[in-house]
Amino acid sequence: MRYDTLSDLLKERYSCRAFRPDPVPDDTLRRIVDAARHVPSWCNAQPWQVTLTRGAGTERLRQALMEAASNGTAPAPDLDWPTKYTGAYAERRRACGFQLYDAVGIEKSDRQGRMQQMLRNYSFFDAPHVAIVHSPAELGPYGAMDTGGFVTAFTLAATALGVATVPQAAIAAYAPLLREAADIGEDRLILCAISLGFADEDHPANGFRTARADTSDIIDWIDT
Repeated sequence: MRYDTLSDLLKERYSCRAFRPDPVPDDTLRRIVDAARHVPSWCNAQPWQVTLTRGAGTERLRQALMEAASNGTAPAPDLDWPTKYTGAYAERRRACGFQLYDAVGIEKSDRQGRMQQMLRNYSFFDAPHVAIVHSPAELGPYGAMDTGGFVTAFTLAATALGVATVPQAAIAAYAPLLREAADIGEDRLILCAISLGFADEDHPANGFRTARADTSDIIDWIDT
């Protein structure tokens, strides 16, 4: 059944945090975008755009981001960060972080180790490619919402083709740097990045999976 195929892909997909250096063939990258472009959007605006790095382009951006993050450059995202995480959202966020630290052997009290692991975001976890995802500023949050569907479809299409991904809001924290390095106009909102490549399946960072809320926790029925 097609439902089962989709469900299996959704369950198989995970956020990869360690990649092999092998590049993904250009044709495979095109196929990922070719599938993802079919997601719905308000008024069929299709606001998503992807700036995709490879080879020396990936290395140049990797070095620039690592330098900025390591030197304490102030974050300047195009979209405001969440004001706070409370309740179940805070618990899920905390659990994910602790699962990662446990997997790679970082003690909860090891602030330096946690900082070094956080900086791995800006090296794209050694991925050979990163996709910078952006949408028109004039469409505001609705363009961003539509583009979120594209991000989901992108990661699922990649999974179907044996390519691992990790969507990263952290990289969008340095929107001015990305805009200059990737020649992205001021009329675009930089929403996130997706690091992608072939997973290093033996790396401990890829050895855990996050939990999901139960269906009954998500649906609110209206009967009358």
